[in-house]
Amino acid sequence: MDKLTNFDISQYLDNEETIAEYLTQVLNDGNSEEFLEAIGHIAKAKGMSNIAKETGLGRESLYKTFASGSKPRFETVMKVINSLGVKLKVAV
Repeated sequence: MDKLTNFDISQYLDNEETIAEYLTQVLNDGNSEEFLEAIGHIAKAKGMSNIAKETGLGRESLYKTFASGSKPRFETVMKVINSLGVKLKVAV
């Protein structure tokens, strides 16, 4: 009997193009909670300890910040986005 394991998308976010496509799709869906979770997945893929060092935020608090149902401050989200090297752009 095969055992099922939990799917962890962060294992597949291994290059800039994949990360950009993933984040674009999540943004297109328009769900703010999914967007925050996606930022957390990307941070995990890049290394939560590295993101913690770059942002000055605690590693454990970062996991909590981007967990399902959390309501992080905009300032915190932007610190993490900037540390990821992700640029958000508005287009018409």
